[in-house]
Amino acid sequence: MIQVRKAVLKDIDKVYELVNQYADEELLLPRTRESLIINIQSIFVAEENEEVLGVACLAVLGQDMAEIRSLAVDENAQGRGIGKILVSKIVEETKILGISKLISLTYQVAFFKKCGFEIIQKEEMPQKVWTDCIHCPKFPACDEVAMAITF
Repeated sequence: MIQVRKAVLKDIDKVYELVNQYADEELLLPRTRESLIINIQSIFVAEENEEVLGVACLAVLGQDMAEIRSLAVDENAQGRGIGKILVSKIVEETKILGISKLISLTYQVAFFKKCGFEIIQKEEMPQKVWTDCIHCPKFPACDEVAMAITF
């Protein structure tokens, strides 16, 4: 049975492996072990039988906006709904924090639509652009699709 919980330090190597596997394919931005450790309080993992099968991070960008980032599922565990379970957990946490909008920059548009997100213009998320995007190697020619869900 899949369970989602906050990450702990012993999870970092697997989280690092999952995120950077997709980063190598240019589907996610790479993360260092150090950045994962520093942000461990915002990382959730999906596990089964004490094996981490997926990860998602919640980044608070401001009082009214957060982002789901670094969503990754082990290739051997795909198709089991783990990504959707992780998105649901991030949505739940966003609501608990009282944040009204959760965004995603993604290539997985159909997946996020199934999770209730809608396509938006990047101009609708200046907090993201001026906090993170400006430091991204893809800036200003980002080819990811901006999506959001509002509560």
